[in-house]
Amino acid sequence: MPEGTSFLSLDEQKRSLSARDLMICDGDSRPMCIGGVFGGLTSGVSDSTCNIFLESAHFNAKWIRRSSTRHNLRTDAAKVFEKGSDPNICVYALKRAAMLIATLAGGQIASEVVDIYPNPIQPVKIEVKYDYVNRLIGTDISPKKIKAILEALGMEIARSDDDRFTVAVPTNKADVTRPADVVEEILRVYGLDNVPVPRQMRISMVERENPGPGDYRNAVGDYLAANGFFEIMALSLSESKYYKEILPEIGEDELVWVNNTSNVHLDIMRPGLLFSGLEAVARNHNRQQVDLKLFEFGKSYRKKTGAGAFSVQEGDRVDVKKLFDEREHLALFLTGQRQPQSWRNRDKQPADFFSLKSFVENILGRLGIQGHQQTIIEPGSDAVFAFAMKYHRGPVSLVKFGKVQPKICKKTGIKTPVFYADFDWDTLLKAAQKTTISLEELNRFPTVRRDLALVIGNSVKFADLAALARKVGKKLIKDIILFDVYENEEKLGQGKKSYAIGFTFENKERTLKDEEVNKVMNELIGLYEQKLRAVVRR
Repeated sequence: MPEGTSFLSLDEQKRSLSARDLMICDGDSRPMCIGGVFGGLTSGVSDSTCNIFLESAHFNAKWIRRSSTRHNLRTDAAKVFEKGSDPNICVYALKRAAMLIATLAGGQIASEVVDIYPNPIQPVKIEVKYDYVNRLIGTDISPKKIKAILEALGMEIARSDDDRFTVAVPTNKADVTRPADVVEEILRVYGLDNVPVPRQMRISMVERENPGPGDYRNAVGDYLAANGFFEIMALSLSESKYYKEILPEIGEDELVWVNNTSNVHLDIMRPGLLFSGLEAVARNHNRQQVDLKLFEFGKSYRKKTGAGAFSVQEGDRVDVKKLFDEREHLALFLTGQRQPQSWRNRDKQPADFFSLKSFVENILGRLGIQGHQQTIIEPGSDAVFAFAMKYHRGPVSLVKFGKVQPKICKKTGIKTPVFYADFDWDTLLKAAQKTTISLEELNRFPTVRRDLALVIGNSVKFADLAALARKVGKKLIKDIILFDVYENEEKLGQGKKSYAIGFTFENKERTLKDEEVNKVMNELIGLYEQKLRAVVRR
């Protein structure tokens, strides 16, 4: 039929036909049904139907599959024909159907059978070597046993020599087209349990210059499992209602829709791992498991929009990589108490942002990734996070982590705060594979520790203090830590806080002198007072 022809199908839906659809038409070339897929409304049977015209046909499996998916019609007929039907059973099936109607429904056969079959399909002949059968299965089956199995399957031996045989594959086995398929048929009957497992196995050592993706994944997974995390494996399918009602910032034009007839609510490929993890958290909370550490390695799927959303099409093939963005992620979820309930954990401290931050930084350290920038995501500026941080290298994001918006938790049935980290695993792998592992001798000379208590404004961040310190003492300062935070408006003043910072100095060539350390500290104090208006607590 011409492209765009309107067709009213049995479900009373108007469908626009493709010129590639195989149609069964009446004598006036009017479409009656999509061949092997779905019937038309006018060709259906009703309570008043008296005369029935029976048709039995065999169709090309590829054409049926294409029409079925083109119109989103996953019918029983399509599922049968797209896998390949037996072309030589049509007459038998037609006579069987007519007999059942005559016997059970009181029908009368009104005409002879008309069989239009100009080019009968003959059984495919495949040549197979006995040695190939035994090598592929992994055992020694005698030629006599092989022939007996094939004959029991209705596969006639057309020719047999000492080292090979030719088998005629009946037309009801559309999937048997190669020697390997014949071996599979033999093995199904022979039985996998009868194939002996060798007592000795030989493997070859594979040497690689850098660890593979699986090695990095296992290393991070082992670290997380050792720290009390449980791995989850969620579906790649999700519900569109999450992004319509809870997170509309991800537009519907970015969602990858699927026609899921089995579970209609799972109608999209997930554009992120957030809701998959929140579903796991909610399910555990409903079963009184409230202290959770979860992680997942998984993929996100989004449809490209804008200038990059184009495809290269050759015939019926489309380059989907230019239509969709599929990325690998690592997601962490923390909620509940920081440590399991115990007599040693009397304080019952809840997991917080800094609990998550420690795991994030340890993962980056485990992968050898350093030299990244840190950006604070202010409250109210992100749809997912109430507050968060982003580690990145220029415009390329490594990880974003923080507290999930309370409204998102509430709408997913979670009553406690959830802290979430989203690593761009693809980017991390590229960065990790460029990391050079180097070894150095342990420092033989002692380190020097200096502590400094500063009263600063609430707007000053520890990252600002650390950046200035590294700039002044970059050759001597090994480590900078924040070991105490004190806030009291009565003693410090409004909008003030106190930071206690520890500086560790070292020199790998000689023992440091107090004068050297004091010089750096005095310069640092002056810089803090001048640029950050800090007051040193003495």
